[in-house]
Amino acid sequence: MEFRFSEEDEAFRSDIINFVESELPWDWKTQELDPEEPEDLKLVQQFKQKLAKKGWLTRAWPEEYGGQNASHTQQLIFNEEMAYRGVPVDDGGISMVGPIIMMSGTEQQKQYFLPRIARAEINWCQGYSEPDAGSDLASVQTKAEEDGDDFVINGSKIWNGAHSGADWMFMLARTDPDVRKHRGISFLVAEMNTPGITIERIPLMWGADRSLVTFSGARVPKTGLIGEKNMGWYVGATLLDLERSGIGYCARAARLLEDLAEFCKQNIRDGEPISQNPLVKNRLSQMAVDIEICRVIAYQVAWMQSQGQIPNKEASISKLLGSEMLKKLYGLGIQILGMFGQLDPDSKWVPMRGRFETGYMSVGGNTVAAGTSEIQRNIIATRGLGLPRG
Repeated sequence: MEFRFSEEDEAFRSDIINFVESELPWDWKTQELDPEEPEDLKLVQQFKQKLAKKGWLTRAWPEEYGGQNASHTQQLIFNEEMAYRGVPVDDGGISMVGPIIMMSGTEQQKQYFLPRIARAEINWCQGYSEPDAGSDLASVQTKAEEDGDDFVINGSKIWNGAHSGADWMFMLARTDPDVRKHRGISFLVAEMNTPGITIERIPLMWGADRSLVTFSGARVPKTGLIGEKNMGWYVGATLLDLERSGIGYCARAARLLEDLAEFCKQNIRDGEPISQNPLVKNRLSQMAVDIEICRVIAYQVAWMQSQGQIPNKEASISKLLGSEMLKKLYGLGIQILGMFGQLDPDSKWVPMRGRFETGYMSVGGNTVAAGTSEIQRNIIATRGLGLPRG
């Protein structure tokens, strides 16, 4: 068995790299955009439109929904190259909502949403976590009560990106409070300009924001119900498997490791390059091993998706390895940089534009979002090893 990409796949990778080098409206080697900033978001949207015209955002989707019927391998290659360069092209619409609508949506929903996602015309945010329901997601309390042709929604969703230009939210809401908690949940999509929806920013310590979204009698048409009423837990759980999949963690880490290794070569400490330190070499080489392991798992997940399978324990393995590995890498970077690693990104003395300082503060969220590391281990134990629950 040969573990390599076909000539066609490698040619596609070269096309992506050349396109990014010629068309990206910022220098990815020296700039990192924050899509939460209006000017940066505008640049991201401009580039997404260019990618959409090429058909690359949803390359593996069926043609009738805006794709090119390409292989999942080529979608993986595209995602890998974007993540390596820090180009934020996916807000969940491409990797999560779109596939869920294809699996569980009506034909009307597919025809309405999928081409618009493929053309990068709508942006999404996630409505899962609540102030009192996060890891125990089945305890969501946001209510969606039927009234004529609508659901009337009351409740709140937290830790999402609604403030950053989101047009729609995909969410879980309780539609039957009188049954077992997993059974009374529905999966809905809601337009964010609906009356009764308010958005508040929550500032985070590394300078970014997240949102608290409050629903106060917001009316969402029943056409926004994805899948069956009261069966949204299973739709939402499948979406989580999709969220936990992907090449993003190891692609980001590969670039960070390259930059950190180059820093160690170019900087002197105790009279010699930092790269001469045996402990530093040992730690950096171990990170290279960890990244390659993570990459192989991500490739396996992509292969499963190409076979029409929904990765479950495999997605949890990928998410657990990737998020913990990235956290370890940022920690190693802070140790190697020493006091310089604690400088603000705006400081003229800060190495690598402060990416390790801001990354170290934010990376802990990766081990919580989409299910904590403990949840991933529980999934691997029960569904992978057949161990008992509890």
